[in-house]
Amino acid sequence: MATATGTVVWTDRFLDYAWTPQHPMKPARLKFTMALAESLGLLDGIERLEPAAAEVADLLRIHTSAYIEAVAHATVPVGSPLAPDHGLGSSDNPIFPRMHQAASVVVGGTLAAAREIAAGRTRRAVSIGGGMHHAMADSAAGFCIYNDVAVAISWLLDQGFDRIAYIDVDVHHGDGVQRAFYSDPRVLTISIHQHPGTLWPNTGWPEETGSGPAEGTAINLAVLPGTRDAQWLRGFHAVVPGAVAAFRPQIIVSQCGVDTHREDPLADLELTVDGQRAAFLAMRELADRHAEGRWLAVGGGGYGLVRVVPRAWTHLLATALDRTVTPETAVPQDWLDRVRVQAPAVDLPRTMGDGGDIAYRRWDGPGGTGETGDARFDRAQRAIDTAVLATRRATFGLLGLDPEDPRD
Repeated sequence: MATATGTVVWTDRFLDYAWTPQHPMKPARLKFTMALAESLGLLDGIERLEPAAAEVADLLRIHTSAYIEAVAHATVPVGSPLAPDHGLGSSDNPIFPRMHQAASVVVGGTLAAAREIAAGRTRRAVSIGGGMHHAMADSAAGFCIYNDVAVAISWLLDQGFDRIAYIDVDVHHGDGVQRAFYSDPRVLTISIHQHPGTLWPNTGWPEETGSGPAEGTAINLAVLPGTRDAQWLRGFHAVVPGAVAAFRPQIIVSQCGVDTHREDPLADLELTVDGQRAAFLAMRELADRHAEGRWLAVGGGGYGLVRVVPRAWTHLLATALDRTVTPETAVPQDWLDRVRVQAPAVDLPRTMGDGGDIAYRRWDGPGGTGETGDARFDRAQRAIDTAVLATRRATFGLLGLDPEDPRD
């Protein structure tokens, strides 16, 4: 049986994961993404894998039975409790009809992707409906009900994958996945996120490195508000490739939230779609180099519902499928016409990129980068280098690497 290069997991049931009308996470972002990928011809000849809902036994890998019961029988609380049971009924996680069923399908999608890769039927699989990385064992958090990524990683561990690298590029710290495997040396969790002193969930400090036998397998790179493509990519390449090479994973799992974008309403980084595309390509290359091409990619955050998420995740789909869409590619007119009807007030993008400058200077050790004379650039460069050093000094020695040596 031939192995497919890439698999797209999709079902319209992903659109049932729908909070209140006022909530920033809207299923339209998924619908617009798939429509854009179709308009570009990206999905021509690609069979979409339709997932089943995850079973309770799957959810119990990560979540408590009491929590699953609470989700399945949740009712809207009276008033506005400050700390509702299991986090259900808060403004971030309001209760909606058939919530358990909708969230179970999201988990089922990521599990389906994992199963395709584990069975050798595909090298890469992407489920843009997944990426609910904040959900905890006993509570919902940050728009996340069930932690599909953690469930899939747990399942992969049971299939004999004993070195799994998880890379999270969402603007928010991947706290739920980190916590699930904080003491498991078989899972390397890497999160690049806005500094926890400036953004919820206020975790993901460099000093969070794992516990017991897993010390050194939690890596956190916290970047300051205002970080642009060049600095973010400098930080990524100063930390992630070295750690992944040292860990020698059999598979890479990526949470590809795109709320790092400069237009995202819930955070403060300044990446462009061009920079996000560069991150996806870098993670695919790491999987090709270190994990025999095995790459499981999921969605996550991203609240620029029309202008940002559809383009960014279309690039993610293209990256997984080995189909090139350049940032200069024109956005198809039929997609523009369709979306304009549903979002008439939005200034729609005309190309698949933002004209972002993704050139970056590679990190060359402590104090290695000279001043350019551009005060803003030099200040940003010093800031990312400070973050890089804090992360490398906290974890690289534990991985057998030299934190001061840019070759590691």
